Amino acid sequence: MSVVKSPLSDADLKTVAEALQGALVDLVDLALIAKQVHWNIVGPRFRSVHLQLDEVVDSARIHSDTVAERASTLGVPPDGRAATVAAGSGIEAAPSGWVKDADAVRTLVDALGAVITRMRGRVAATGDPDPVSQDIFIAITADLEKHHWMFQAENA
Repeated sequence: MSVVKSPLSDADLKTVAEALQGALVDLVDLALIAKQVHWNIVGPRFRSVHLQLDEVVDSARIHSDTVAERASTLGVPPDGRAATVAAGSGIEAAPSGWVKDADAVRTLVDALGAVITRMRGRVAATGDPDPVSQDIFIAITADLEKHHWMFQAENA
């Protein structure tokens, strides 16, 4: 059943829908990983990294909502269920237990790097079929790259 009719051709919609769903999964998982590390970080830089992690969580949540709503706009039902996220994420699992501050930073550098790489692929894939979705991916990538830079600077 399709409640909303997309202005895109079927082929273009397939490409864009896959990109949007993949981005949704990565962003939901990024928020979960950052929050898991946020709850378990220890060390001398606890407070600053703890607060920085919440900034990533906030960004990922805002962007995941934007992506999900874009999918809905195009007539594609977004799927952010836990099982879907676990099966489709391109990010390594968060460590369990207490996480030293330097390890927390490395975890976020790696997680952000993985999402950014996949997001750049989505930028390339959506340019012709849907520049509107591409624009969303560009904005998300720019924001995530800023977080990536800041976390890399933490362990420089």
